[in-house]
Amino acid sequence: MEEAGRLKHTVGELLKSQKLAVLSTHNKGQPYASLVVFAATEDLKYLLFATTRATRKYDNIAHDPRVAFLIDSRSNLDSDIHGAIAVTAMGIAEEVGEKGKEAFLKIYLDKHPHLKEFVHSPTCALLRVKAETYYLVSKFQKVFELRISR
Repeated sequence: MEEAGRLKHTVGELLKSQKLAVLSTHNKGQPYASLVVFAATEDLKYLLFATTRATRKYDNIAHDPRVAFLIDSRSNLDSDIHGAIAVTAMGIAEEVGEKGKEAFLKIYLDKHPHLKEFVHSPTCALLRVKAETYYLVSKFQKVFELRISR
């Protein structure tokens, strides 16, 4: 497998195995981080998460949709310093409209069926991040870049 293929495989496996991510938004330059439950499309083009529309993260995205997602494999052990991997996904977030929503909901709920009632609440928004670039960090200092083509 070529390096780009291995990188895409490693990123995909991490996204499948993890349930939580740190979402970074900002408001007028002030960073804001939120822990979110997420899912990814098989092609890695989209990361999905749900939130109520009354949250700070939703308001921040409404004003500036540029976001970063951090997903990692740590388990809070000393060995994580050299053994854990982390992926930062950079992209643009938007609320999923009615067109195509069922397909994205299926992906999200296949991974998180316990959130069915939450995502169907009228106050809840399903958002998708159009991932443009993934940065994979391993062994605490090796950095690889994966660009997602549209």
